Amino acid sequence: MPRHSSVVGVVGLGSVGGPLLTLLHTAGYEVIGVDQHPDVLARVERRMRARTAIGAGRSGGYTLTNDTVALVRADVVVEAVPDDLAVKTEVLRRLHAVCLDRTVLVGTSASLSLPHLAIASGRPARTLGLRMLRPPAPGAAVEPLSTAMSSDDAVAALDDLLDGLGLAAAPIGARPGAAATAMLYAYLNRAVRVLEQGYAGQEAVDTAMRLGCGLAEGPLQLLDEIGLDTVRAGLAGLLARTGEEAYRPAALLESMARSGLLGRKTGRGFYVYDELGRPLGSPAPPTDAPAASDGIRRVGVLGSGTMARGIAEAVAVAGFRTVLVARGTAQADAAREAVEASLTASVRRGRIDPRQKRTALGLLDTGDRQAELAECDLVIEATAEDFALKRRLFATLGGLCRPGALLATTTSSLSVAACAEAAGRPEDVLGLHFFNPAPVMRLVELVTTARTGAPAAATARVFCERLGKTVVPCADRAGFIVNHLLFPYLTDAVRLLDGRDAHDADIERIDAAVARGLGHPMGPFALLDTIGLDVSLAILRRLDEEFPDGSYAPPLLLEQLVARGCLGRKSGQGFHRTPAPARLA
Repeated sequence: MPRHSSVVGVVGLGSVGGPLLTLLHTAGYEVIGVDQHPDVLARVERRMRARTAIGAGRSGGYTLTNDTVALVRADVVVEAVPDDLAVKTEVLRRLHAVCLDRTVLVGTSASLSLPHLAIASGRPARTLGLRMLRPPAPGAAVEPLSTAMSSDDAVAALDDLLDGLGLAAAPIGARPGAAATAMLYAYLNRAVRVLEQGYAGQEAVDTAMRLGCGLAEGPLQLLDEIGLDTVRAGLAGLLARTGEEAYRPAALLESMARSGLLGRKTGRGFYVYDELGRPLGSPAPPTDAPAASDGIRRVGVLGSGTMARGIAEAVAVAGFRTVLVARGTAQADAAREAVEASLTASVRRGRIDPRQKRTALGLLDTGDRQAELAECDLVIEATAEDFALKRRLFATLGGLCRPGALLATTTSSLSVAACAEAAGRPEDVLGLHFFNPAPVMRLVELVTTARTGAPAAATARVFCERLGKTVVPCADRAGFIVNHLLFPYLTDAVRLLDGRDAHDADIERIDAAVARGLGHPMGPFALLDTIGLDVSLAILRRLDEEFPDGSYAPPLLLEQLVARGCLGRKSGQGFHRTPAPARLA
């Protein structure tokens, strides 16, 4: 049992307070939950009883009430009411009047001033803060906050509480935290608009962003976790402060919030949840899809760059006869060497065994003659994002490849329909947007045009699944799902460096806040460096042509870095400096 606190109160049992109450109860604390809304108390009561019924929580040890007087026994009280200065000040003053002098009060906020709250509470020495960018969960990062007025034993009590809950204390910062929250809310809002426009369903949006960006959950799942009302209120505040349209809450978000579909805490949002807050089953896949052919035996890959090599490797490892065609003999030889080196690394990491490596290399041919693609059942074009180049290649493939062979482009931002038109056989043409590194990343966006044949799409899906990929269907539109949502988020980060608060923008601290506070694999600047600043700039230019609303306009700072040859990790310098690899003697 924790040494400082045994009774902990939580005021406000919404998206933050509800999970916090559960964490406390599971960790063995006696908890007192206070909320002014009877329906919230009833909902939390049902959840606590359900946890006890399945053995996920101990029996008893909690009190749920609308009366703050019950908190007189608490050693620590955490307020988790909406992130509004006036509301929090009023709650803290009420708690000061009710609680014992020794009780530690803890305010939760992403960006509000702790000194202001501490002084307003009436007990500045024993009012601390807890900064979190999303609802608490085991192992999540939060930032404990104190001031020069804070007493040592109050600080020790909060540190002990976090340790008892299994939460990781980590620096986030007020400015970086606020920036990360603003970028996150704009991203979530765009995801709702994708759903609202009917471009993709909620499962497709969430699966694409999870697998395409390595996130723990998709944007609509995260919206349900944070609470639709919380995000709507945050967006409204950002819109009022900045006037930027990206923060205007999507109509669907507004209507769902007004209808009480607030996410996990109410049991319904973009998904449906049981009494424990667990999502109920996903919808069954459609059963009326046309039967897919198993006729893919030989696969051609046109190109020799990173993506072409990765796709060829994944295809050969899956057991397909594969031919990679480069523009010259030297490029073809280099591509084979790169694939062999990658396979060796995969053996070393335990992804494949030596026998699979030998088999894959035996299935892979490389060369520089496009005629070698003539007998392929599927040809995957994986060349540079150059519209004229792709049109020329598809014009050649349309006449070269056998009738019925599938022709696919790996474009991430160009028109698949234009490639189909150049090929002269639109029913056979589609997009297969792999993600880098192709042998490892599980997602493929399968892009169909209005004239792509249903048998072609079904065959391509089966092929991708045989590669071990998860397929998300998309219509032909620049950016598809992942880049359409990812790149405005990345440009929002860059614009922080050139905005009205640019003097407070810090690349490393923003990256750290996103990684720690939101649990992302890396921050936006590190991600841009990983993608490549030149690649990112090319994608943004194409998206800006397609959607000229300003969301995708390339930031000047990005343009300047690329012009100076600062391309990210591959050049050793981008938004971060990457030391050059050590040379072997």
